[in-house]
Amino acid sequence: MNEKLTSIGLMSGTSLDGIDAAILTTDGNDVVDVGPSLHIPYERDLKIWVRRAIKAAIEGRDSAAEIGKAAGEITIAHIQAVEALLEKSGMKNTDIDVIGFHGQTIFHRSASDTESRGRSWQLGDGRVLAEETRIDVVSDFRQADIAVGGEGAPFAPIYHRARVAAMAELPQCAVGVVNLGGVSNLTYVPEGARGIDLVAFDCGPGNGLLDEWVDLKTGAAMDQDGELARSGTVNEEVLRLMLLSPYLRRTPPKSLDRYDFKLDPVMKLTPEDGAATLTAFTAACIAQSQKFLPEPPGGWIICGGGRHNQAMMDALAAALDAPVVSAEDAGWRGDDLEAECFGYLAVRSLKGIPLSYPKTTRVPAPTKGGVFHRSPV
Repeated sequence: MNEKLTSIGLMSGTSLDGIDAAILTTDGNDVVDVGPSLHIPYERDLKIWVRRAIKAAIEGRDSAAEIGKAAGEITIAHIQAVEALLEKSGMKNTDIDVIGFHGQTIFHRSASDTESRGRSWQLGDGRVLAEETRIDVVSDFRQADIAVGGEGAPFAPIYHRARVAAMAELPQCAVGVVNLGGVSNLTYVPEGARGIDLVAFDCGPGNGLLDEWVDLKTGAAMDQDGELARSGTVNEEVLRLMLLSPYLRRTPPKSLDRYDFKLDPVMKLTPEDGAATLTAFTAACIAQSQKFLPEPPGGWIICGGGRHNQAMMDALAAALDAPVVSAEDAGWRGDDLEAECFGYLAVRSLKGIPLSYPKTTRVPAPTKGGVFHRSPV
């Protein structure tokens, strides 16, 4: 059980910016040694196909041609990412024990959503990835969780715990780890990094709503370093309205889809004020989430793309009553964390160790997961 395996983790998030790939060696518990990593941006045509697939999935057109096209292109892009990472690292496919392949999410609804049965849909063919790379693959991490009534997300908490446990000096307090991706999700790591006491859930929007606003109003992909938000003023009335969302009052575990929150409340604001208000909304959702925790964390580690937005980091520092640092300040690789996570989860899956827990996804008991694809001999 303590045997260390070398894995490649692959992650492509809901922001559709591209593929993160990372190599790590782990025993699936507290030993985590990170290796080379890279990011490959999505080509414009691939983004278009994925957006069409998302639209079809939301509309219930499961057999739409655009979904099949996107799935094939996603798989090819991940094969190329593995090949590029092996070349960069100077490693061979025989040096890798397993690939953790998350795939591209196009639809996510939890089992507690009253409008539909629980479902989380990630595009990408693990069997083809294993055949083409000649490396064993674990994919479909969320399905077993959802099948027993879990939320199907978030899945990073057990890896966050491992990284906290592996810190040179174990924090003498509870730690809040926030991932600012398309949505924001929170992992509460208790003092001593005890896995069974983990609490995790999606807080609200991360960068997704703000990115959508900036694209709509300026054509840019994001609010670079928070410049647009810093030139605006938070509309407190609109912010209060947005904070009335029923999701924010729902007891966790709970999870979100990137598109669950809308821009309607800010549509009459200037581009600057809208960006400032949406930034404040993300921070306020995270701050309000503390009411669902056993105790307020004594420190916060911010991961994901949102940590590069200084306006967002400033908003979090103002909203949270504890030190707020970036992943890099904690000694982590913030851009690679999610890819590392799925490499870590793939090793746990191979070893039959649980991936999700009652207080992270609402499963009735610690739950194993992942679908194994053996590479050709």
